[in-house]
Amino acid sequence: MPRSHALLLLSSCVSLHALPEAPPAAFRAQTLDAKLGIGYGLSIADIDGDGKQDIVLVDAKETVWYQNPDWTKHQMTGSLTKLDHVCVAACDIDHDKKAEVAIGAEWNPGDTKNSGAVFTLTAPDDRTKAWTAHEQHREPTVHRMHWVKESPDHHFLAVLPLHGCNNVNTEGDGIRFLGYRPSADKEWPTFLINDQFHLAHNFDPVTWPGDTGDALLVACKEGVHLLEKSDNAWKPTRLTEKGAGEVRLGKLPSGQRMIATIEPFHGNTLAINPENKDGLWSAKRVVLDESLAEGHALAAADFLGLGYDQVIAGWRKANAENKVGIRLYIPTSDDGSTWKQHAVIDDNTMACEDFKIADLNADGKPDIIAAGRATKNLIVYWNERK
Repeated sequence: MPRSHALLLLSSCVSLHALPEAPPAAFRAQTLDAKLGIGYGLSIADIDGDGKQDIVLVDAKETVWYQNPDWTKHQMTGSLTKLDHVCVAACDIDHDKKAEVAIGAEWNPGDTKNSGAVFTLTAPDDRTKAWTAHEQHREPTVHRMHWVKESPDHHFLAVLPLHGCNNVNTEGDGIRFLGYRPSADKEWPTFLINDQFHLAHNFDPVTWPGDTGDALLVACKEGVHLLEKSDNAWKPTRLTEKGAGEVRLGKLPSGQRMIATIEPFHGNTLAINPENKDGLWSAKRVVLDESLAEGHALAAADFLGLGYDQVIAGWRKANAENKVGIRLYIPTSDDGSTWKQHAVIDDNTMACEDFKIADLNADGKPDIIAAGRATKNLIVYWNERK
């Protein structure tokens, strides 16, 4: 074969897998609050039933919500425990167009015996006023919570501790990952989801083929595991090898699924694990970045309007460049085997403790809502791509 034909063939093969140049990212930062305590956690939901997505933030000593569109701040609760609040979950679970809210508190990761508290809130008629807190079953080192769709019409509250009861140095009994089932009684019954993980930092409710409700991706010391409801039990399937602190599900340009992870717990490495039907997804693991410092926030969404997901990662401690911030990464091949950093969303003003993705102004483009730990700020990054 002539050399020119060989080069043309190679070029054609490459073009089947390479992607067109992505458009530039365009985010405008708007600070909603510059006086947070720590800004532990965020949840996005319609609190007042006006059809707009509001921002709920759990701070060290209070829980507040910011009302869309003028972002007026309203206090839901003051301090519910002597130690800090740590997580929050908001979702309309009873289909009245107004969100229910739960809070995790009494945060002390070093106390695996007596720390941890869970509260569900009851809203007043005027939701801008103080809400009533009801204490639920306590579990040591409560750390993350989400409302989980069990069936089209039913949700429960999933609560994940950081450690197992009485554990020392992440060793000992498995974490009691619990579900709290809504009840007319003030104290909700609980059930066990899983007790086999150690040092589980975060989890993500996801839609999974064949499941009528949500499945759960859990980032823990033993890697990422998928939990699927089967009869009255939750079946675990291990998807990655390396311990992880954050996990999100996304879609590649090929349409294939992927798992984005920050590794390990409070780690410096951002990785992608494309779907692998023959075994562990981490067999195809791709490292995107190893320069994070205490990576603590992760998301996969189509920020650029490409028809597939891009990944953003945030970290909360100054890195080797003495900076904190948020970065956006894009795949450069349709199978997700190659990636590059595409944009810096925040350059040293956001020590990211948490962020959430939502279309706050209903323009069809996902925005970023981030809370900073050391920077003590709440910022919306408005997606203003063309």
